[in-house]
Amino acid sequence: MAGLSKDVPNPTNIVVHTASRVLEVSFDEGSHFRLPFELLRVYSPSAEVRGHGLGQETLQTGKREVGVSAVEAVGNYAIKPVFSDGHDSGLYSWDYLYWLGKNQPQLWKDYLDRLAAAGASRDAAPAPGSSAAALVATEVRRH
Repeated sequence: MAGLSKDVPNPTNIVVHTASRVLEVSFDEGSHFRLPFELLRVYSPSAEVRGHGLGQETLQTGKREVGVSAVEAVGNYAIKPVFSDGHDSGLYSWDYLYWLGKNQPQLWKDYLDRLAAAGASRDAAPAPGSSAAALVATEVRRH
């Protein structure tokens, strides 16, 4: 069984590329996808991201540099990535990984459009007291 649906191909290879922050997934029907960690994180199938119904989704912001510190197998149907921001509750079935891969261009566009509409960013806000935060504060005081 490929995942939750009998119509989805079986994964043949999964590679975590930590330096480039990409999950590479190949399927037995020949599909091959390179899924950025950021895409995986913002489209996590967890209730924290998706909510418990339509209209309850939470826009994920500041995830450009998110990493994956571990990937755990979940039976024979899914993986559970552990993200560097502490998020670890999403179970990515083979079906869902395949769907993300097939729909990646549109999903990415939708994500960027939602960020723009919210006036939000892919970049994390500087931590208080960091040199980046001090630079922003200095620039604000100058104007």
